[in-house]
Amino acid sequence: MEQKKNIKSYSRSELQQIMTELGEQKYRADQIRRWLFNDRSSSFEAMSNLGSSLRAVLSSGYSIPSCAIIKEQRESAADNIEGTTKYLVSLHDGLEVETVLIPSPDRKTVCVSSQAGCPLGCTFCATGYMGFTRNLNAAEIVEQVYLADDKTTKGDISNVVFMGMGEPLLNLPNVIEAVDILSDQRFDFSLPQRKITISTVGLVPGIDRIARSGLKTKLAVSLHAADQRKREQLIPASKEHTLDRLHKALAGYTDKTGEPVTLVYMLLDGMNDTPDDARMLAKFSRGFLCKINLIDYNSIVNMKFKHVNSERQDHFIAMLVDAGLHVTVRRSHGASINAACGQLALSEKKAVSSARYHS
Repeated sequence: MEQKKNIKSYSRSELQQIMTELGEQKYRADQIRRWLFNDRSSSFEAMSNLGSSLRAVLSSGYSIPSCAIIKEQRESAADNIEGTTKYLVSLHDGLEVETVLIPSPDRKTVCVSSQAGCPLGCTFCATGYMGFTRNLNAAEIVEQVYLADDKTTKGDISNVVFMGMGEPLLNLPNVIEAVDILSDQRFDFSLPQRKITISTVGLVPGIDRIARSGLKTKLAVSLHAADQRKREQLIPASKEHTLDRLHKALAGYTDKTGEPVTLVYMLLDGMNDTPDDARMLAKFSRGFLCKINLIDYNSIVNMKFKHVNSERQDHFIAMLVDAGLHVTVRRSHGASINAACGQLALSEKKAVSSARYHS
């Protein structure tokens, strides 16, 4: 018996094509998407504005799987703010990723994964040591947000960041589709695109594509070093996506969008925290709109790095500010439950074949 296909794995345009092939009008695709992503229907029979014959065809050929939270860990609350929570999420085929809900006084942010594992092998990141299994489809990305939203007061989710497991620009079609669903004003859950941040280690073709896409999302680039040799040690992909190429891409991005880029810089003791590193960072930051976001290194078992002491960090910040740069320092959330930047990695990787699913 032929395996049913995952209806949620298709983009809007693919669903429209399916409707056309079935002799239906294209608008049926939007009706189905509303049932899937607004009403979160688990059966075709419930889709009452579709004809009975179409519902029967869909039921016979397609399935409607859903993601689910199978484990959660919450950090201790502090300063009357509920703690950061990490969710272990089961995907449509049983594979698992991690999602993080980060509360703060003025917002609740969901940090989503876009890949199961990651192929880039950045030396400071636990996810890179897992290896790579597959890209998530758009629905699996969206459902991470919905699952976190279910755990809060409805409407409390104010921001979404693609900073979980994986490199979003290696899964850009599904990331863009997920952004489209999350920001769809026809749905009850509708988040302005300016409240969504896509993060990357600096993959140039993807940055160029985002610049041309018309997305209104924010862009964050994990820079971590403005010296080519040091950056290659931290981010192997930067051998191809060099600082020179990255600088040109970011200048093109800000020219096209008129929006600044956030350069994320993780201070690592003895690695990228010297006065020369600060001067190179200041030099790299010229020529396009940007702000610098300094973050602490979060300890990871079996990794050699250490965080920078406060005095050295303050000196580094002062040099950047003196150079006329806008600098923020991001407070680490979730480190005690391995939910902070660079710490996401499954303690037990589940190898499940996903070949039967459309992606």
